[in-house]
Amino acid sequence: MRRFGDILVEEGLIEEDELKKALTLQRKSAYKLGQILIKKGLISEEDALKALSKQYEMEYAEKLEPHDIEELVERVPLKFVQKYRVVPYYLKDREIKIAMTDPSILHPLDEFRLLFIGYDVVPILTRETEILRLIHNIYEAKSRAEDSDLEMGEGLEILDDIQDLQDSTELANQAPIIKLVNMILSNAVNEKASDIHFEPQEKEFIIRFRIDGILHKMMSPPKSVQNGVISRVKIMANLNIAENRLPQDGRIRLRFGGNDIDIRVSSLPTQHGERLVLRLLNRTAAKYDLANIGFEKETYELFIETINHPNGIVLITGPTGSGKTTTLYAALTRLNSPERNIITVEDPIEYQIEGIGQVQARSKIGFTFAEGLRSILRQDPDVIMVGEIRDEETARIAIQSSLTGHLVFSTLHTNDAPSAVTRLLDMGIEPFLVTSTCRGIMAQRLVRRLCPHCRKEKSTTAKILQSLGMHHHIDKKGKGTKAPTGKIRIYEPRGCKECMNTGYRGRLGVYEFMPMTGKLRDMVLNRASLDDIKKQAIAEGMITLRNAALRQVVAGVTSLDEAMRIT
Repeated sequence: MRRFGDILVEEGLIEEDELKKALTLQRKSAYKLGQILIKKGLISEEDALKALSKQYEMEYAEKLEPHDIEELVERVPLKFVQKYRVVPYYLKDREIKIAMTDPSILHPLDEFRLLFIGYDVVPILTRETEILRLIHNIYEAKSRAEDSDLEMGEGLEILDDIQDLQDSTELANQAPIIKLVNMILSNAVNEKASDIHFEPQEKEFIIRFRIDGILHKMMSPPKSVQNGVISRVKIMANLNIAENRLPQDGRIRLRFGGNDIDIRVSSLPTQHGERLVLRLLNRTAAKYDLANIGFEKETYELFIETINHPNGIVLITGPTGSGKTTTLYAALTRLNSPERNIITVEDPIEYQIEGIGQVQARSKIGFTFAEGLRSILRQDPDVIMVGEIRDEETARIAIQSSLTGHLVFSTLHTNDAPSAVTRLLDMGIEPFLVTSTCRGIMAQRLVRRLCPHCRKEKSTTAKILQSLGMHHHIDKKGKGTKAPTGKIRIYEPRGCKECMNTGYRGRLGVYEFMPMTGKLRDMVLNRASLDDIKKQAIAEGMITLRNAALRQVVAGVTSLDEAMRIT
């Protein structure tokens, strides 16, 4: 058998000295030679697979189409397919074709030969993404068969009791529907999705996952299973399945892989059926530490200094899904101690923090944020967190609370930190109340991290970055810090199996923190314009969201496109 590296050299894909360097790295790491060459950007995944196909004398195919799969799927467990990334997709004249990505793993092929004695098992090399596509498509075909033995969502345990709804008992007990929903939930947990979207369309039923802030289409089951899937989720969330004309909200609790998962369920009637959105909250994995959520040193020190004040208001701003709640929880966790009484009013309570009193606001029965705040003040609190300031009444009570010696945290929906000041003024809050209570305002966004396994190096210039908004700044001691100069090495996404071929894996916060200084207070009292307030804040050292994001680009954490997208 010819060696993999020799084939690449013969094909002119790499040089001899590049091969030697890669082989040296391979001896010192756990990576395969192909993975090292792909990470270094010397070859593509397709180049590696084509070379492997020649080494093992196997066929390589970029696109594969399932054929006569019913018998195959019934006899091959999904767990086996997912574990080894091998998919039987073709059966004809006692010939079975198996899609795989790693020909060096012989065990799965031996299993297939034992399972299908008398058949000719033919392995076909293909990309990891094609394997994942086949898994989804083959399952969709299989879900039409009611007598399937395929196990889905194994290890997933429903913790909430399902109420006895007579008109839906038959539907809830249909095995294919139950298994499909369990598989969707378990896949979402495995992929670390934050949301699941069930979207009825005129001619199809689409299921999408939001991963790292971006929606990805995961599968499209047959339109015929739409009502069954929607009803199954509604039963799990204790919603009224007979009501499909009004929006409903519910909750599911799961235990999966040792993790406790809270799922918030929202239904919305649409023209082609009820649309469901499930928000997944992993209570077990939740860890709140201000030092590990992306703060740069200067911003971190200023924020810590601000939240250590005994009274005043600290505001966190940003759009939905920008990580405001996580930052608030991290701040409260840092302040949490036996000497402090911390109480929150939230809608909803996303995570439970030991030692903190958390109150659920219920606007439908009149228990609003404002009412919750009034009740909290009678509980002798030291620190208060209000989920969101939505109106003048809530804002006024929060300000009065801070004036009477409480430290108050809350959120606002504004684009940047200086805009929070004008938002409070627009609500009708007097400038002197804003300046006398507001300690600091922070705007934030979540930026996707580049996948460390496949990020690709490129270069840019300081001039380009400066034109996009990267500038020098002055720290709190008055010392200037210059932006990079000349040519700068940055990275861009590429895509591999580790990141679902997106080029990104995980997210990081970027922050713009504006402490309320003496000069800024004078400007607010004089009702200065938003632009003037922002210019003064930058002159005093505020790192803008755009600047913070571009600094993460220079640090190699994210890409230039991603920095521009979120700011």
